[in-house]
Amino acid sequence: MARLRSMMATELGRSGWEFLVLVVVGGYFLLFGLIPWFGGDRVGLVGADEPRYAQIAREMLEQHSIDCHEVHAKITPHNLSPSAIHASYECLVGGTITPILYGKPWLEKPALYYWRAMGFFKEFGVSDWSARLPSTTATAVLILLAFLHLRRFRPGGHLDAALIMVSSVGMVAFARGASTDMQLAAPLCAGMLGWYAWYETGKKFWLFDLYFFGAAATLAKGPVAPFMILSILCLFLGLRKEWSALKRTIWIPGILLYLLMVLPWYIAVQRRNPSFVREFFWEHNIERYTTNLYQHHQPWYYYLIVLVLGLMPWTAVGLRALVDGLEISLAEWRSRHKPQRYLGHIRAGDAFPEFLVLWALFPVLFFSFAGSKLPGYILPSIPPLAILTGDYLYRIRRTGMPKWLLNSHAILTGVLTFVLLLCPQYMVYEKIVPAPRFFIQAAVCGVLASALVIVLVRRGGPAKLRLATLIPLCCLLWFLLGLNGRTIDENYSARPLAEEIAGLTPHEQTVAVLDVRRDMVYGLAFYRNQSILNYSGEVPAGEHILVVPIRQSSQIDHYLQGRPYQKLFTYGPQGLNVYKVSAAAATSAAAPL
Repeated sequence: MARLRSMMATELGRSGWEFLVLVVVGGYFLLFGLIPWFGGDRVGLVGADEPRYAQIAREMLEQHSIDCHEVHAKITPHNLSPSAIHASYECLVGGTITPILYGKPWLEKPALYYWRAMGFFKEFGVSDWSARLPSTTATAVLILLAFLHLRRFRPGGHLDAALIMVSSVGMVAFARGASTDMQLAAPLCAGMLGWYAWYETGKKFWLFDLYFFGAAATLAKGPVAPFMILSILCLFLGLRKEWSALKRTIWIPGILLYLLMVLPWYIAVQRRNPSFVREFFWEHNIERYTTNLYQHHQPWYYYLIVLVLGLMPWTAVGLRALVDGLEISLAEWRSRHKPQRYLGHIRAGDAFPEFLVLWALFPVLFFSFAGSKLPGYILPSIPPLAILTGDYLYRIRRTGMPKWLLNSHAILTGVLTFVLLLCPQYMVYEKIVPAPRFFIQAAVCGVLASALVIVLVRRGGPAKLRLATLIPLCCLLWFLLGLNGRTIDENYSARPLAEEIAGLTPHEQTVAVLDVRRDMVYGLAFYRNQSILNYSGEVPAGEHILVVPIRQSSQIDHYLQGRPYQKLFTYGPQGLNVYKVSAAAATSAAAPL
């Protein structure tokens, strides 16, 4: 034991212990309840985006397999003959250029997520949890790189920063999503850290991170990635009047790397789909930002709310760290202009807080002016805020945590505990105020979580804040996914419904819907691997399964006009009836709509 303590006292021992803590805690937050062998894949794909993106990756993989089979090749050539290399090239590009949904091109997003999902599908099989692994692994890489970067350049708060990053509500949610948001945020943030490492050291090696991860982010969501990176760097260097650094950032090997990674796909997809420039660049970038074309309008303060919720339960400490970063940046800015008045300032000359503040604020401010707003747009703001928070907590270890800040953090931890404990009740009964028994139990747990934070921090100082906060967070994740994952699945995913339909009618292939939410339509399409027909277009003439909300069941006769049908079951959690509709008579025509 004495030897172990001695080893832990050394720098190597501390680093090894910190890395172990990061792996264990980070792995829990990223993987528990996601993969089958660690809590089980509890929750199926939810929303419209997750099943849609997963289905695109599946269809691209199927097309890739067909193309490879046609040329009798794999991605790696059997030999170095020109014919074998050409066949491997055809296999490589087969199914990987044009995103496909229900057999047709889908050009809303670039291909990075689809490529990564295809790889995980090929390795682990097509499933909802393997569709989420691209986001999970991207988050894991970001957390690890942030930890290593801070340990080298800003040691002290590096573990706190990494753990805050991986345990904030926004990061946990998007790390488990089969979507493109984390595919953009993770490489963009990694590239930003790499650029600052170059800015501080002058070593060109670090610029590799900027160009490599910047290219990955461009392949994830398009021109918004280089735009945000360039805007933040210009703001930072402009305020510091260091335009020469921007010129030195232009590194020919890095530019070649960026173009080599980005241009082949963009050129290839445009050649195969002449409408790509219009659909992707104009409609899904320019018009999405400047108009409400896709019905995602929100008020100007929307992202302030998203940021507050996304940082939970670290919001109070994170915002205090942001203010502290602003104060340091202003003091450092004054010291550059009137150095004689600010000699001896504790952080004078340190540009990192200013860089982090600009990085955190720019996405929030920029997207607040957008015509279409979605929560994931400001995901790149959370990592710099986590870094500021970790650094702030490290610097106040000697002076202690202000009482108001400790109480605010404890209250937010308690509120988050209270709200999440009541979530299953809301899902089942759809009541804001649940039964008194559950309300009281959640309130008591919330108070205990707050008390735990206050007691541990008062006894052990700010260094104990992460432990005091992570304990209730780990319990909440286990409660939501370990105990109530099935409830979430039944109320928000199409997976249980698809399984029940398949169990009752294993040979019936056609499924149609009437006035069903589009997230359920995309979910059924993924879990059945087929396009779902809609009565609003045309009533299928053949025998089929019909899914309709209970409240709309009276409209069935209007659409079927005498065709026989029978009710199979009611899917209570989402208020749906499922019917089996007989084929139309040979002389019958489709119902007029």
